[in-house]
Amino acid sequence: MNKAALAQAIADKVGLSKKESEDMVNSFVAIVIEQLSADKTVNIAGFGQFSAKTRAGRVGVNPQNPTEKIQIPPVTVPKFKAGKALKDALKGKKDAAPSLSPVSPAIHTPPPAMHSDMQ
Repeated sequence: MNKAALAQAIADKVGLSKKESEDMVNSFVAIVIEQLSADKTVNIAGFGQFSAKTRAGRVGVNPQNPTEKIQIPPVTVPKFKAGKALKDALKGKKDAAPSLSPVSPAIHTPPPAMHSDMQ
């Protein structure tokens, strides 16, 4: 599934326009990139944690000339650690967290009014 297909799936599930769901997906990606660039993490309970990790520099081998050693500089790379509910859902457990269940359009109805004469 690519970004456009994800946006369409969100639009279908939540009942938004495709443009609104594309904006949501793009905003999510931008926020995650912004947070990781600031050396912060993004944790979505039940789903997983996005973080940035600095991989140390090391000596490597030039693939075009295996006898030549090259210095590989340190680099910051993205990292994702899956949450328990996501792992359980992929393992096929029936009791996966409800946060990973399909989203249906919610119709919010206010709770019944409490009357002072009711006891």
